Amino acid sequence: MKTQNPSILIIGAKGKTGSRVSKQLKQLGYSPYEAGRHGPIYFDWHVRSSWAHALSGMESIYLTYYPDLAVPEAPDDITYFCKLAKERGVKHITLLSGRGEAAATHCENILKQSGIDWTIVRAAWFNQNFSDGLFKHFILNGKIALPTSTVREPFVDIDDIAQVVVASLTEGSHKQKLYEVTGPELLTFEDLAQRFTQLLNVDVQFESISMQEFCSNLEVAGVESGAIQMLTYLFGEVLDGRNEYVTEGVSRALGRPASNFNQFIINNKESLLSPPSGES
Repeated sequence: MKTQNPSILIIGAKGKTGSRVSKQLKQLGYSPYEAGRHGPIYFDWHVRSSWAHALSGMESIYLTYYPDLAVPEAPDDITYFCKLAKERGVKHITLLSGRGEAAATHCENILKQSGIDWTIVRAAWFNQNFSDGLFKHFILNGKIALPTSTVREPFVDIDDIAQVVVASLTEGSHKQKLYEVTGPELLTFEDLAQRFTQLLNVDVQFESISMQEFCSNLEVAGVESGAIQMLTYLFGEVLDGRNEYVTEGVSRALGRPASNFNQFIINNKESLLSPPSGES
């Protein structure tokens, strides 16, 4: 049971992980401060003048960087952010990072050397990309069309990530620890198509396509250029087999095993099969 209510700031509070971290904190009785481009507290990674006000008076921060720690400007932004945070008395930062990305590791090291207590949550690809992310239309269209083939990934549930983050923000035992969080099994996108077909009772096929066709499809779908660049980087460089292993990060942090992909499908049937917001 908590005895105090520290000032916890969530950067990207409307995002996939941030929204879940906020929800879980509130369920535990905390009152997190929510920051973002459309949040109660204005914060924009592209507007540095918005940062100082958001950080004032905060003790702990959950930090997600947009669009991705792999972009060229990320190291300078993280360096300046940590400098501001230290000047304003921030005691702890939990950073969401990516697996197998040298640029992300560089940003992790900037935080480690900042003089602020830290926790790093280095995450595999999100299950929820299929229920409320860029890949949602694949299920509705019955075809997962991506520029990959047999590479396996230990997809992780965002609710697990959020619970690890919440623990790091509310329990002192997670300071100066790096948790690499994955799901419990390695799956290809073909495997995912088969799981969706079996558990949703719909026909979902997998098709390996070229990077050029993939980018063209994203442009037609109206995906913004920054997200396309990030996905091109992930599929073109990171998804090459370097991350074909599972970890015990979730169990190390929480004392329980990570959720599996079948559980994700069963728990999210409605959102997986419903049109995106604004469509009918």
